[in-house]
Amino acid sequence: MMTSSLGNNRLFNKLHPLSLLAQLKTKKVTGCLSVYTDVSSWSIYLEEGKLIYATYSDKVFERLESHLHRLNQEIPAFNDTTYEQMGLILGDKDHSQLIPNADYHAVCWLVNQEYITPTQAGTLIEEIVKEVLESFISLKAGNYKLNADYGLNELQKFCYLDLQLIVEQCQKRLVERRNIPVQKILTSTVTNQKKSPQKVDDSTLKQKYTEDNSSQDLLRFQKTSYTIACIDDSQAVLNSIQHFLDEKIFSVVTINDPIKALMQIIRSKPDLILLDVEMPNLDGYELCSLLRKHSGFKNIPIIMVTSRKGFVDKAKAKIVRSSGYLTKPFTRTDLLKMVSKHIG
Repeated sequence: MMTSSLGNNRLFNKLHPLSLLAQLKTKKVTGCLSVYTDVSSWSIYLEEGKLIYATYSDKVFERLESHLHRLNQEIPAFNDTTYEQMGLILGDKDHSQLIPNADYHAVCWLVNQEYITPTQAGTLIEEIVKEVLESFISLKAGNYKLNADYGLNELQKFCYLDLQLIVEQCQKRLVERRNIPVQKILTSTVTNQKKSPQKVDDSTLKQKYTEDNSSQDLLRFQKTSYTIACIDDSQAVLNSIQHFLDEKIFSVVTINDPIKALMQIIRSKPDLILLDVEMPNLDGYELCSLLRKHSGFKNIPIIMVTSRKGFVDKAKAKIVRSSGYLTKPFTRTDLLKMVSKHIG
């Protein structure tokens, strides 16, 4: 089977996902399109321009499990023991490295073990592909390469999806999400009730934070626990924030989808919100503005987190009444100073 070339595979600043996918279909490409950003990667597998699978690096097995359980509640939980049973773990010393394309191998194993039928596997793959491509077509920058040997040659195929049709469905879903009446959700659900403050022994906090001079501002906190909501489409940033904030004092709610963030913010009733500016579908400025329109969020500190340092960007933050501006990359000291300035 011949493999078409996309031409010059090179690093570039701007990425045009829709144009790239159109080339794949038109040229009837066979292979794996690998796309990379600084924090994530996407793999799109095709045969003669037809989609057979797609995945990206963030929460690979969590995504697979969530779609699987809609098909069959008896699917075993995915853990190291399950991976061993599936034959997904390499024979390395620490026994932790998964084989390449482990998620697709897992689908094949589930079919072979009759947890799901081949038809269900096709449906499962189609739903996963849609979720992956929704995130991919929102990309604005990255680099890519096309591999002729895509690692699924010897595995069973469960579907051959029309690339153009799937992309159109993804675009429609993204448009529908943009048109969700988010203000109505906020006004109908959020209450003004706040958690009652609890006193904490200052000596306990002092003992914890005197080990880190950057954290002395936190000694004035009056509660044993604060809820921090972090909204960012980069899992790496979310992980850093969660690592920086001590779990004994901070309950960190991490959210990587700005649309889904609304309901999670409502449920968690955060004491402070860290909000990324550059996100697909609904950027940080828009989300901040929506939150400020509701009385329940008028006085909640909202900190804009961004790599942008320009005057215009800071002016936008003021217009939507954000409480502060934290520039990426930031240190633990930077984060703690900002948090201690606005809560306590």
